[in-house]
Amino acid sequence: CDIERRLARQLQKEVQSANSSDFTEDQKKTLGKCATCLEMRSASLQCTQSSEDFKLEDLKKLEPIIKNILTYNKGFPFDVQPVPLRKILAPGEEENLELEDEEEEGVTAGVGSPESFPSGVPGTLLPRLPSEPGMTLLTIKIEKIGLKDAGQCIDPYITVSVKDLNGVDLNPVQDTPVATRKEDTYIHFSMDVEIQKHLEELSKGAAIFFEFKHYKPKKKFTSTKCFAFMEMDEIKPGPIVIELYKKPTDFKRKKLHLLTKKPLYLHLQQTLHKD
Repeated sequence: CDIERRLARQLQKEVQSANSSDFTEDQKKTLGKCATCLEMRSASLQCTQSSEDFKLEDLKKLEPIIKNILTYNKGFPFDVQPVPLRKILAPGEEENLELEDEEEEGVTAGVGSPESFPSGVPGTLLPRLPSEPGMTLLTIKIEKIGLKDAGQCIDPYITVSVKDLNGVDLNPVQDTPVATRKEDTYIHFSMDVEIQKHLEELSKGAAIFFEFKHYKPKKKFTSTKCFAFMEMDEIKPGPIVIELYKKPTDFKRKKLHLLTKKPLYLHLQQTLHKD
């Protein structure tokens, strides 16, 4: 089902990044409808009783359409609407939208910082660094996050970054793939993130940030819902549960507002590797 979802997302990206002259409006609509069918197939595979049952033989009917998109002129074989295009935001644009969101919700915004590493698309986890004598590497397994509306979050993933006290990146930013499953008030990830620097090389006031992101269909962009962070003195082997804070992400840790009074947290497991 992940393959179908990824293909759907790739189709959307192709349509969005193409020059307006590459595809006609009708061709863009057709590709959007193909993306809808792929999403429906993904939903069918995830749930045996899905109301949007989309069979493999149905999926095969899309192949000639996609292959011949520039010359295809027949009617679309399924009665579906195109997937709304997801907005690709310029650097800094999402932060402005987030601030508008905060004003609507009456929340005082914290202070963010520009990223010095480009942030990736969901699924940009990096491999563990080679071990060095006397140096320590950290693996953080993101187990799950507790949210009161966990079941309503679309395509949730977590962006992991390491910042100094001024909010400057000390590592490349990494995005997890989309979460594996939702259960009650939890979204489960069970994914390992390899911190891309030896602990001995991180500055004293550094912190590891976890930004929970999800897609908002009405606004057509991916939004940061909340964030959590772990400071250097919290790095030790074993499980750790950390509090969730309201967006926008305050990398300088100056104006922090808890997301909720309910006992909902980010659950992590830490492993230290020392050669």
